[in-house]
Amino acid sequence: MTAATGHHFARPGNRFWPVLHLSGFTPRQLAPSEQEELLAYGLGITNVVARATARADELSAEEYREGGRLLEEKVARLRPAWLAVVGVTAYRAAFHDPKAKIGPQERTVGGARVWALPNPSGLNAHWTAATMAEEFARLRAAAVQEP
Repeated sequence: MTAATGHHFARPGNRFWPVLHLSGFTPRQLAPSEQEELLAYGLGITNVVARATARADELSAEEYREGGRLLEEKVARLRPAWLAVVGVTAYRAAFHDPKAKIGPQERTVGGARVWALPNPSGLNAHWTAATMAEEFARLRAAAVQEP
């Protein structure tokens, strides 16, 4: 759906946009077509790997490594204080950290602090919208305290 629409997390039922709002990052729930409005809230959105797939496990280890390298360059250029990676599996693969857990990471990427967030896909059903929003809100609180 992302490839078809050109908007992140565009599949109906994906919980990213509701969770982003429930966590307090946005004052209302944005639609995928409104992703450009994230910039007004000091947020950006991109992919670790630029190839659209139905499932994350369709991407190769090499695609993740190359995506991590390119993302690190982008972060170094744009200089955000924080990099949030949605999906701990993607983070592990892209940044060679196989034991990473959800939450703040020890390392930096391109000079930014890093937080691994749960993937909002319906395939990640053991995380509810409420528990994901709690984790997103933890990042939000940390970002507000540590610019």
